[in-house]
Amino acid sequence: MDSIIVRGGTPLSGQIRIAGAKNAALALMPATLLSEEPLTLTNAPRLSDIRTMTLLLQSLGVEVTRMQDGKVIALSSHDLTSTRADYEIVRKMRASNLVLGPLLARAHEAVVSLPGGCAIGARPMDIHVSALEHMGAEIELRDGYLHATAPGGLKGAKVPLRFASVGATENVLMAATLAKGTTRIENAAREPEVVDLADCLRAMGAKITGDGTSVIEVEGVDRLHAATHRVVSDRIELGTYMLAPVIAGGEVECLGGEMRLLQAFCERLHAAGISIEETEKGLKVACHGDRPKAVDVVTEPFPGFPTDLQAQMMAMLCTAEGTSKLEERIFENRFMHAPELVRMGAKLDVQGGTAHVTGVDRLKGAPVMATDLRASVSLILAGLAAEGETRVNRVYHLDRGYEQVEDKLGAVGAHIERVDGE
Repeated sequence: MDSIIVRGGTPLSGQIRIAGAKNAALALMPATLLSEEPLTLTNAPRLSDIRTMTLLLQSLGVEVTRMQDGKVIALSSHDLTSTRADYEIVRKMRASNLVLGPLLARAHEAVVSLPGGCAIGARPMDIHVSALEHMGAEIELRDGYLHATAPGGLKGAKVPLRFASVGATENVLMAATLAKGTTRIENAAREPEVVDLADCLRAMGAKITGDGTSVIEVEGVDRLHAATHRVVSDRIELGTYMLAPVIAGGEVECLGGEMRLLQAFCERLHAAGISIEETEKGLKVACHGDRPKAVDVVTEPFPGFPTDLQAQMMAMLCTAEGTSKLEERIFENRFMHAPELVRMGAKLDVQGGTAHVTGVDRLKGAPVMATDLRASVSLILAGLAAEGETRVNRVYHLDRGYEQVEDKLGAVGAHIERVDGE
């Protein structure tokens, strides 16, 4: 397995281009299943998760072509050959469950393995199942697979979500586009990735209102048509690279960044004393001289602080002045990076879903192990602030969510390299 080696102590300077959003693209790609006509996605990220979704869609009969060095994905599902999403593919990635709603809507049947992905606590499928059952689907779990049918097709309904799940909102949103009648999704997720999916579906002919709020209404149509859609910028990659100059010192402009994507995150950085400037091309973040101040963070559904930036924020707070409190309210078991940061000299006290972080003057380089996607990059960020060499092992997680991280950080002055695993 590859490792990333970081030698800290060098301020950063320059520009980093933010890629298209992984979490948006993984919902947009299954939308092709809703129509016999082609769907083209531009500004697509080049990640292993995108390759996994490609394999899954191809196993269903979808034609997938990558163009312009992978940044454009052309999809066509004019001839579906299967409605079964097999375990061998689905186990690699949680977002694989997003084929369930589209398959039910178009083919009126689906057999989908329970999904895999990062081991960051329970992310139950029962929200998806209950939501689709409100629309007339009949679903049972057998041998690790969800066997779903919709005799006569899905029907519009009021669909209350017990939790504002992004995945469940996206599954129902896609399913509702071809359902008979009007579907009202209550307690819907408000994330930018949901809005991006709605924008794409509207371009395909769907009738959707209310996306970006807690209530979305979808009036079903008979068919959807061809469309071209640009994937929204990745707000998690954006937040990650905004933290890089905060941790290492210096100034970085994140090209394609927008404040609206990360309002709560930016508010926490402002409270920590960090300068954020909107430019014509994106967002510029600067940290010269003084250490950031300690701040408290609580992860919440959008528009709150993103859980996918909690690990990176913890890395930053390890060298902040004072003691910070981090509360993880989205996923259980998502502080697995904490023991690795302690190996680097961090002062952390973790109790359940709360971590207290007391900043130190300087972290120390050490060999550490990545446990999940966001933990991987948090350890790389910590390495930027550490004295000596940090070796981050098991970085295969990293390639699921960040394209060419060593090239992007290296271009702004970081001493970072990827080496072959032993």
